[in-house]
Amino acid sequence: MNKKTIVIGVSSLLLGASVLFPMTAAAYQGNPAVQGPNYSADRHAAMEKAFDSKDFDAWKALMTGKGRASQVITKANFAKFAEAHALAEQGKTAEAAQIRQDLGLGNGNGAGSCGGGACDGTGRGGAGPRANR
Repeated sequence: MNKKTIVIGVSSLLLGASVLFPMTAAAYQGNPAVQGPNYSADRHAAMEKAFDSKDFDAWKALMTGKGRASQVITKANFAKFAEAHALAEQGKTAEAAQIRQDLGLGNGNGAGSCGGGACDGTGRGGAGPRANR
């Protein structure tokens, strides 16, 4: 195998990985049709019940330390978040995305209220002291 073939192969592999992995990581955020990394049938049923009854405390217990939503959603804005969830399940993704953005969650693409950063105050997009929590 010559050097040119190896370089082309590695370049193709890296390009493919850079396209696939970001989509895989962000696909479930705000999209009820895609199962996230914390999915289980029991947890899903409990989440649906919490959303349907607008039970913030039940939702918060299920979300403990999981994702940006657990940092942004409060008892005061949970009803709006539940509305976004219902809209997304109805296929009204633009309306749901607008509510998520209004709440500071972005749309699953890292562009929340921090402009793509980690809201850690460093302005380095997650490279600060809170990035690995």
